[in-house]
Amino acid sequence: MRLSVLDLVPVRTGQTSAQAVAASLELVRVAEAAGIRRYWFAEHHNMPAVASTSPPVLVAAAAAVTSRMRLGSGGVMLPNHAPFIVAEQFAALEALAPGRIDLGLGRAPGSDPIITQVLRSNGVVGDVERFPDHVTDIISLVRPGGASLRLASGPPYRIAATPAATGAPEVWLLGSSDYSARVAAQLGLPYVFANHFAGDGLDRALDLYRREFRPSEEHAEPVTLVTVNAVVAPTAAEAAELARPQARSFARIRTNRPLRPVETVEEALADRDPVLDEFADGVLTRWIVGAPDEAAGAVRALAERHGVDEVMISPAAGARDADPLDRVPGREATARLLAAELA
Repeated sequence: MRLSVLDLVPVRTGQTSAQAVAASLELVRVAEAAGIRRYWFAEHHNMPAVASTSPPVLVAAAAAVTSRMRLGSGGVMLPNHAPFIVAEQFAALEALAPGRIDLGLGRAPGSDPIITQVLRSNGVVGDVERFPDHVTDIISLVRPGGASLRLASGPPYRIAATPAATGAPEVWLLGSSDYSARVAAQLGLPYVFANHFAGDGLDRALDLYRREFRPSEEHAEPVTLVTVNAVVAPTAAEAAELARPQARSFARIRTNRPLRPVETVEEALADRDPVLDEFADGVLTRWIVGAPDEAAGAVRALAERHGVDEVMISPAAGARDADPLDRVPGREATARLLAAELA
């Protein structure tokens, strides 16, 4: 059973960005020691509870504290960035950690419309309608041979993301719709369904991807991965408590409440808000929350039910008031306990 981790670098009450990143880097170390296959960082902007704003920077930091585990983005939101810059960043990461870099690409903005405009204030960085073209451009640019630009006159102009590459990051497409599944199939790329925030349409997207898949140079067969929020603790009761803060953060988004750092477990349990708690209860029905044996069973069932090659968990355990600010023991335990049970 292949198990991976997706990290949004959550920020909790009283925690600084530096402490949140330090906590995630400790989770990176725990994940590699536990035998986790890959570790990805998401891209989100201007959210008080999320410090994962720049996947390439975080991947570089994770590469410095690991030696075996694959590292990557889950994902880079391509319309926010010039394709050539993305190619250069991940070509540099491939040089830093050869054979260990994944480049997950997404089409969503990763924030609200105002921040999207701020990200593109120097002009439209990425034409969303040209997303497939930009993906293929990046694939060419990161390869050792690079790409050629056809000019009106003169010889082709060679472009490469790095001068003398010996390898290239593995490119994945992320999404939660038929569109991304179809593009991944047409390009022969691995496909990730973002089940951790959009469970509807999973079976339809995977079926479309598999039916329309065209073999590529790198992938003769479809490759699928599904994400899911997970909280694992020694007991189911403890897991349920640890899941409450992040579930309420999701509920705040769904109910248009003001966003704030993630509550601690004690804060979440003390605040009696029927609307938030009702939404949180609904959110948790899509999560994997429990003791190690039942959580591992749920992961296996998820993989078998949808026929996916790998499950990527977003460790969503909250922190207690007494936990150190540069660690989140509940997130570490989720990765460690689940990996051990699935080994």
